[in-house]
Amino acid sequence: MIKKLVEDIKNGYLINKKEAFELLKYDVKTLGQYANEIREYFMGNKFDLCCIVNGKSGKCSEDCKFCAQSAYHNTNVEVYDLLSEEEFLKDAKYHHDKEVKRYSIVTSGRKLNKNELQEICKSYKAINNEVGIKTCASHGLLSEEDLISLKKVGVKRYHNNLETSRNYFSKICSTHTYDDKIKTIKEAQNSGLEVCSGGIMGLGESEEDRIDMAFELRNLNIKSIPLNVLNSIEGTPMENMRGITEEEFLKALAIFRFINPNSQIRLAGGRTLLTKYGILAFKGGANATITGDMLTTCGNKIVDDVKMIKELGFEI
Repeated sequence: MIKKLVEDIKNGYLINKKEAFELLKYDVKTLGQYANEIREYFMGNKFDLCCIVNGKSGKCSEDCKFCAQSAYHNTNVEVYDLLSEEEFLKDAKYHHDKEVKRYSIVTSGRKLNKNELQEICKSYKAINNEVGIKTCASHGLLSEEDLISLKKVGVKRYHNNLETSRNYFSKICSTHTYDDKIKTIKEAQNSGLEVCSGGIMGLGESEEDRIDMAFELRNLNIKSIPLNVLNSIEGTPMENMRGITEEEFLKALAIFRFINPNSQIRLAGGRTLLTKYGILAFKGGANATITGDMLTTCGNKIVDDVKMIKELGFEI
């Protein structure tokens, strides 16, 4: 069944939910092998390397149960206002010199206010003019007018994770809805921005929830899909969550590739919980990653990521 399905996908077939569930019967090695075949057929050996900077930290008004930055939780996260243009420029230049091709500023909170948006637009404009790295943005549930402002100053891609399935979302957040997220994603696309959207695995969701999220992302035509492994943070409601095993994560990632054959599937948060920072995922369908530190947790060194990616035969 799996060999035929791979050939059908290569010929343009989009698998259905029943077929996705059938894939769960296969062992992780087999799934990864065929997911990698699909990746190579549609995406070649191109690898997308990006970084994120925590541009504004803490005191978030939203109650996402996994997040260290929520004001609802008692964590030791650092709290600070929006960084300056000079700080963003210095950081962007550092990453550009390390072969990182994309630079994303992430800010805490439901959305930026007007003054913050004006300031960050100045920073994006400076980065695009002086550094030459591609810029991405993650600033919450912005309006279409705000998203157009980002597009005008050179931002290429907007990030807004679905986090999980529609059915499970209310279990992890009550201060905004799944439809709020989808509205922002569609308005970003209407504004001419590419969209990066994925989710977190290990929140207590089921295999069906993971598969449902993969299909939702396909329906939204998302071409950059970051997948996170829950890194439980002390002080959040999920500090004692069992999470997900590496095998479960690798099987889910492989199925994401079957469902979204021509998207970048990107390792994101929680890479430190995986073997050699995710080397098995890069052999099993993934072709992108966030490198360096994450928002509130440590990541892998850029130089080590570049070395590993090239040794695996990818071209950054």
